[in-house]
This record gives sequence, structure tokens and C-alpha cells, in this order.
Amino acid sequence: YLQVTTNGKKNEIYNGIPDWVYEEEVFSSTYGIWWSPGGQFLAYVFLNDTAVERIEYSYYGNDQYPKTVVIPYPKANSTIPIVKLFVVETTSNVTSEVTVPDIIGASDHYMYTVTWVTDERIAVQWTNRSQNYGIIQICDYVASDWNCSQVYNAQLCLRTRWYSPFPPHFTGDNESFYKILSDRNGYKHIHYLTSGKEPQLITSGEWEVIYIVKVTKDALITIGSSHSEPQCMTCNTRRERCKYNSAYFSKNATYYRMDCSGEFKFSTICFNNILCGFFLELRILEENKELEEILKDIQMPTVKQGNIQVAGFKLWYQMTLPPSFDKSKKYPLLIDVYAGPCSQKVDYRFRLNWASYLASTEKIIVASFDGRGSGYQGDRIMHALYRRLGTYEVEDQITAARKFIDMGFIDKKRVAIWGWSYGGYVTSMVLGSGSGVFKCGIAVAPVSKWEYYDAVYTERYMGRPIKSDNLAYYQNSTVTERAANFKSVNYLLIHGTADDNVHFQQAAQISKALVDENVDFETMWYTDKDHGLDGSAHRHVYIHMSHFLKQCFSLS
Repeated sequence: YLQVTTNGKKNEIYNGIPDWVYEEEVFSSTYGIWWSPGGQFLAYVFLNDTAVERIEYSYYGNDQYPKTVVIPYPKANSTIPIVKLFVVETTSNVTSEVTVPDIIGASDHYMYTVTWVTDERIAVQWTNRSQNYGIIQICDYVASDWNCSQVYNAQLCLRTRWYSPFPPHFTGDNESFYKILSDRNGYKHIHYLTSGKEPQLITSGEWEVIYIVKVTKDALITIGSSHSEPQCMTCNTRRERCKYNSAYFSKNATYYRMDCSGEFKFSTICFNNILCGFFLELRILEENKELEEILKDIQMPTVKQGNIQVAGFKLWYQMTLPPSFDKSKKYPLLIDVYAGPCSQKVDYRFRLNWASYLASTEKIIVASFDGRGSGYQGDRIMHALYRRLGTYEVEDQITAARKFIDMGFIDKKRVAIWGWSYGGYVTSMVLGSGSGVFKCGIAVAPVSKWEYYDAVYTERYMGRPIKSDNLAYYQNSTVTERAANFKSVNYLLIHGTADDNVHFQQAAQISKALVDENVDFETMWYTDKDHGLDGSAHRHVYIHMSHFLKQCFSLS
């Protein structure tokens, strides 16, 4: 083997792996290395967290004394990691830096994507700290160094509030590429970019391309939120089974595996002939027939999708209805919320989850609603939350609940809300609004103040908590300031003590504020459990929430 780096240091210097915030918010991955197509070069991220402030929490374990866990964690307006990109030539073990362009590198910045075009050409995507400006830098290996002569200024294409760093997909000429950008109407669509020219729009319409699956010399294959004129690869499949689709292609796109969900989850391998315009199903990998047989004798809930008018927008909702649902009766309602920027709760995926149990066994209607701030419906909806988290997405959940009550089959005296993470934050903000709509609610691992959350996520949507930027909206978006309004609702607060994402500090601050206002509430903490509450805690938390909800709704 060949050792490439020697300067790594725990919690300070990272080579080839992301620190906490890059893993969570930037790369969405545990690795930070990228091999060139032929294996001659290895690119790797370098992160210097020396000046990044630490979060510390106790890990209790079984020892006589708890351990203290220390993690570099940049919060809003604090020092962020220094990032660099290095490339090692594997035959000579010579390492050189791909230098960030001055227009980005002169101040705090992030590196988002690394794409090898050829063995000696690399494309790197950088953004400024505010993440409202991005560039794609194309570099060639010349005389043992990286010459970065081409820079695509993504601000020219930016007509939205924050920049979405979708990766570039290069064509066969290794010069031009396709990229998802917002069009002039604020919908995410594919653009063709080539040096010295304005981006050329490839797809269009009031729908969005979600991601580019594959680019070949003959075709561009995408997943989107609506059918359009280009040839649809899933339109002629089993429609009831295939309402939510994804695909994974072989290297030359001759074959692909399609996963789809509808009534049940379904997976198949297909032969793809783009030039002749046909797609042949070769083999079904998984059809879930066994599950289908098991569920035939069980009273299952039905899932209904629809839309309602809120704030001038036609927005989607989803309801999980009890078996033998009778619209002339009154049912308790639980709102299942997330509502973070670019999120989506309403879709056609097959699920067996807590909502399935509540609807089928406890006869509770479980509803979700994608309000302002949600994704895949255009920038006007998604960017409504820019610099004002805790406003419209909270208001819209309350409005949706009122509209559900007006449908006639909801018991208005038995309405609850629950959510996890951002959903826990929205749940808490809704309950603290004093709307009078909700009897109770459950918040799992909620944010209480955005100053306590990480800089990459928070500043992308809120700017910085300083007077010259957006301090006022930070101060108006806290759960703790609404503590007095919790006297009129039943509240269950849940958190893991070893949550490295939304720290236990957040729940502790909510608890302190409620106690200061003499609010009676329930709480459950999970010792040494992180944000996901895995292991034995996962079963326990759903049993505990079920008991709380049944008590709230006066169910035996």
C-alpha cells in the first residue's frame, strides 16, 4: 500500500473523510475520496477543524464514570472548517492542490461536488458560505499541476434564494455538461452548459426534474415530478404498483434496475434500447407476493392523496384512513409533519409504519401536508421560507388541519400533531402558537433555537444571527419564546442524550422554558441514543407515543 497523508489529527485535521458537518450537510456521505476513471489519480478532501468550536456531551455506558464525547460542530455564525482539495498521482505519489478560485476562496466557502471528467480533467463545485452563489471549476492536469482555466459562474443561472449544487453530468466531448438549475419560471430543469454561452434549457414546464440518472451519447435519462413530452420509461409499467420510481443503470445504459412502489414495493431488471425506443422487462427481482398474501387477510388502512388551497397555492395532502372508513362518522386526527425546506411527505410509496397501526387498530386518521417550503413544486413554494424558518410552514400546518376538520369526518376536539427533528420543531411551534386547533402533540429530537444548529444548514436558509443580517428572524423563530402558550395543550418532549445532530441541549432549553412558565408537560429521554433512537429505544418510543396519543384521544 501507499500512504498518502501523514498530518491527520483527531477532531482537527481530516484527510479523505468528512468531519461531522460535511458528512451531514454537504457530502451526505462518510467518504471524501474520488478516483479518476482509470485509477491514475485520487482526489481527496482536506478539512481543517482546528478553529471549529466543539460540542460536548456525556456518554454514560456502564463504566463508573461517564465518558465525554467531543465533536467539532460549527453552529450558526461560528467558525466553519477550512476546506481544500488535493489530488495524488498514484504512480509517482506526487500530491498537488486544486486551488479554489479567488472569487470564492477570498472568504469562507464550501466544496460540494467533485466530478472526474477524464483521467486528467476534474470538475469541482464550490459555494460561498451563504450558499447563494456557486461556481463549477474545470481543471486539467498539465506539467504535474492542475490548471483551472474554465469557471462556470452559477450565479448567472441563479434566480432563486439559495443555490442548489446539483452535480454536472458531462457529455462525450468532455467539455460541455448537463446540470439541473432553476429556469426563469422557478422550476428545476435540465440545462446544457458549454463554455462562453448562456445555459440552454433542455426540459421545461410546471414540474421539476429531481435528478439526472444517466447521460450517454444517445440519451439523457432523468427522474422528474411529472410526465412530459420526452419518452417515458415507466408509463407503461404496472400502474398500480409503479407510482413512485427510481432506476439504476449499467455503465453503457443497456440495462437498468427499476425500483417502484405503489400498492407494494416492486423491483425488476429491464433491457433498454433507447435508439429503437423500447424497454423490455427481463426479470422481476422482487414482487413482494409473500407480503401481499399475508396482508390479504388483514384489515389494512387506505391511503388517499388530494390537494387543498392554502395561501394561494394548490398544495398536496395525504391521509391514511381506517379500514371501512365512513365519512359520516367523526375520527380523531393526527398530523404527521416534517415541513423542512425542500421536504416531501406526500408521495405514492408503499409503507407499513406507525400510521398504518394507528389507522387500522386505533381508528385514527393520520394526515400529512406539504405546505410552503416543501420541494418539487417550484421555487415560489420552496423558497417562501427563505430567511424566515418557523413562519409559513407552521401557519400552513394549522390551516391544513382546519381544512381537514371542515371536511366533516374529523372530531375537532381530538386533533394532534407530531414530528421528528425539523418535524419536532414545527410540532412545537404549532403547539406554541395558541391556535386552539390542537389538543396535544409529540416532538421527537426538536430544534428549539436555530442558533444551536449547524452553520451549513441554518445559514443556507436563515442567513446569520447578527444584527446586520437576520437576527430578528432568529429571535422570532424560537420554541422557547412560546413556552407560555403550552399551558393549553398536552405536550410530550422526547430526545436522545447522545444526539450528535440536534443536541440534547435543544430539548433541555425547551424543558427549562416550560418549567419557568410553570407548564405541566411530559418528557422521555433515551440514554446514550442518537438522533435516530435505534435499537431497543426505537420500539420503546413508538409504544410510549401510542400510549400518550390514546390518552389524549380518550381511547381505551
